Amino acid sequence: MTTTPHLSEALKRIEPSRTTAMTDRATELREQGRDIISLSVGEPDFATPANVIEAAKDALDAGQTKYTPVTGTMRLKQAAALHFKRDLGIETDPKNVIVSAGGKQAIFHALVATVSAGDEVIVPAPWWVSYPQIIRFAGGRVVPLITHAKDNFRFTAGDFEALITPQTQWLMLNSPGNPTGAYYPAEMLRLIGEVLRRHPRIMVLSDDIYAPLNYTGEPHATLANLCPDLAARICTVSGVSKSHAMTGFRIGVATGPAWLISAMGRLQSHSSGNPASISQAAAVAAFEGPQDFLDEWRERFRTRRDNVVGAINAIPGLSTPVPDGAFYCFVDAAPLIERFGDDEGLAMHLLDKGVAVVAASAFGGHDGFRISFAADDAVLDEAMRRIAAALA
Repeated sequence: MTTTPHLSEALKRIEPSRTTAMTDRATELREQGRDIISLSVGEPDFATPANVIEAAKDALDAGQTKYTPVTGTMRLKQAAALHFKRDLGIETDPKNVIVSAGGKQAIFHALVATVSAGDEVIVPAPWWVSYPQIIRFAGGRVVPLITHAKDNFRFTAGDFEALITPQTQWLMLNSPGNPTGAYYPAEMLRLIGEVLRRHPRIMVLSDDIYAPLNYTGEPHATLANLCPDLAARICTVSGVSKSHAMTGFRIGVATGPAWLISAMGRLQSHSSGNPASISQAAAVAAFEGPQDFLDEWRERFRTRRDNVVGAINAIPGLSTPVPDGAFYCFVDAAPLIERFGDDEGLAMHLLDKGVAVVAASAFGGHDGFRISFAADDAVLDEAMRRIAAALA
């Protein structure tokens, strides 16, 4: 006997993540014996630092395998507060920090706890795939703030203010950003802060997960640090996944006004409970341990970025600006798109030729694709060769 699907209206409003769908498809093809290079997933290929691994082992040996407080151990909240101060310039009380099962969960809880039917959230496009899905799940309306390659995918304060209505509740701000690598320098953030002062009801979700991967040579700039008078309206999200190659540990951290952190904790108490105890112990070591390895990682990523950008721009019909941070290139393929019908057809063609990428439309873009250059240099070289051959 079969049952009739009975899905909630909230679930009907969202789609599965197309980045994970492409990565899963590439994995399936590999398991079938196909030679597939996956550039679809945002995951550092470097090994997790040894001190982090040792901390996880020590926690296991010490029997730290039980429940922790729902919003994280005080030990990790203190370490996260150190991270927010040292790396983002944000002074915060550990009591105003929440630990979640990855940064994505923190973002989900912040939005679901505050967005109601009809509320508007301004989201710069191209965007990270989960932002609009979470907003729609909560019943909110996504207001795209379109950015362009010629501007390095950055919006201006005027662009932002032009979209504000009485229904605007949040601005999503991801710097450096996924999928474009766009970075907002201090002077641009200060101008955004001036707009926010004129519109005191609007909050900002500042997704700073890629802050350590900034190739501009400037110190990382974040809104809560530059505009401390607005801190009570800013939720800053960070974590260890990208900075310490700990994607599988599933630890994110967020700080913001006490009422919002409390609301997020209330939701987390019913959605997942505490993040994994072993992962929390490992994250303490990540935040408190040596950070100098990041200098080498940044330089290796910068070299890969330059090589990949050069290779893409040498392929007729493809172009990409130089990303300021993160480890993605957002590639324009408009001159070629007619051959494939749309960017999804182009992505499937490249997959058939042995390279997994994600169509630009998954990110609110069009006529192109995103690639991750978080892969070994030799692998990237081969991937660029395959892409060039597939499009020749």
